[in-house]
Amino acid sequence: MDISNGNAQIADTLARALDLKGPPIAVCFGAEAAAELPDFNDRVPAGCAFWERAFKGGFSTTARDHENCAIGTFTHGMAASSAAHESERATALATFAELGYVRPDDIPQIPRMDRQIEIVSYLPLAAARHRPDVVLIFANSQQGLIMTEAAQQLDQGAPPALGRPACAIVPQVFRTGRAALSLGCCGARAYLDVLRDDVALWALPGHRLEEYATRIAELSQANRVLSRFHALRRKDIEAGGTPSVAESLARLDAE
Repeated sequence: MDISNGNAQIADTLARALDLKGPPIAVCFGAEAAAELPDFNDRVPAGCAFWERAFKGGFSTTARDHENCAIGTFTHGMAASSAAHESERATALATFAELGYVRPDDIPQIPRMDRQIEIVSYLPLAAARHRPDVVLIFANSQQGLIMTEAAQQLDQGAPPALGRPACAIVPQVFRTGRAALSLGCCGARAYLDVLRDDVALWALPGHRLEEYATRIAELSQANRVLSRFHALRRKDIEAGGTPSVAESLARLDAE
């Protein structure tokens, strides 16, 4: 079913409410979405690089396109494209262990897909004709504040904050059906220009997008009003005043 209008509206709601600098990115598993997109025809150093590439338009990928990222294929449940790829994964994990970065006991705790994935498509949410499986949003701390508030209310608990590997946020959200935050990893921050020091990655489950977007928009408006309230209150108190909350609210209304 073509739900492109709904996806475009949700993308617009999120972009406006959060004042996003880049579009929300839809991640879709399977052949249905891929059939309407061109094949990826370039090379990337890691699977996370596809997220930023999708800012400019959609494309579909297979395990071969992910062959430079042994950890990404692990989290995404993609079969090794070759024996060499499997060897690369073992070498990477061994190196991480030697550095004390990923210990053997840590590996089972890394979120990964619970099924084998053959095709992954990436595209701006506004252009998606089908319901995405996961939606990715790059957000700074102010934008993340609103997303945290929305997720905490809708999921009835604080969203998890993941570290390495950044790509694990996709299976985390796909499998739990709940929003999550990734602070990225040193690899993703090396491969993605958008992951600046003040930016983190959020992911939302595709089947609950409208629910999240609606609450994010409501909280964004509330935060704008309350931010002005607090700014005025600070100014008045620092000037020597002792306004009550009611007086601060009246001053806000008078603006």
